[in-house]
Amino acid sequence: MEQQQDKRLIILDTETTGMPVTEGHRVIEIGCVEVIGRRLTGRHFHVYLQPDRESDEGAIGVHGITDAFLVGKPRFNEVADEFFEFIQGATLVIHNAAFDVGFINNEFALIRQPHRADISVHCPILDTLMMARSRHPGQRNSLDALCKRYGIDNSGRDLHGALLDAELLADVYLAMTGGQTSLSLAGNGSDNDDGGTARPSEIRRVSGRQPGPVLLATPAELDAHAERLAAIAKAAGGPALWESLG
Repeated sequence: MEQQQDKRLIILDTETTGMPVTEGHRVIEIGCVEVIGRRLTGRHFHVYLQPDRESDEGAIGVHGITDAFLVGKPRFNEVADEFFEFIQGATLVIHNAAFDVGFINNEFALIRQPHRADISVHCPILDTLMMARSRHPGQRNSLDALCKRYGIDNSGRDLHGALLDAELLADVYLAMTGGQTSLSLAGNGSDNDDGGTARPSEIRRVSGRQPGPVLLATPAELDAHAERLAAIAKAAGGPALWESLG
């Protein structure tokens, strides 16, 4: 699979009033982070939205976003242009993409923007849940499970949150598609900008280390090796492959 090395990626997540979208549930939070050249650029899009309906108690238990908190927040039509401009042309990386894409398409449809009501027309979509199921069949592939599997710190994720989850998913995606999010060639940790705490995906080269000694086989070991090759040749009915190549 192409790893989108130089393409613009938008890692996206949403929170909603509940599910499914066909029962009138709405988006209440959108979080996106930008990745170019396998690095987070620092650009992001994040907004809470007034959905004009109550959230299910079960959904509030997942994301902790109350109806009272959303009072006075913008409605989707107020941020739709800015959001679309941010994602347009990028590859969207989403965990369980069908869920988020369905809700986003619905929001564009509700504000009568049919030309944007299928974002897959404007943005290729990469589903990390499908990727994870392919790489880890029969295992748990939730975002929390993937963070644990790839050594990504998600200790701050007591509740779901669109921006936090997008940031975690960016780390998961980079780990899944290459296992390396940064490269340090320093001989020591003095130039580290992480306070000396290395991420599990970092690679470091150690300078000043002397090569190990070369230990030659003893005559007795060479005799034992020859006897072993003779036994293999007798059992196989011919010399070992590496003998014919020697």
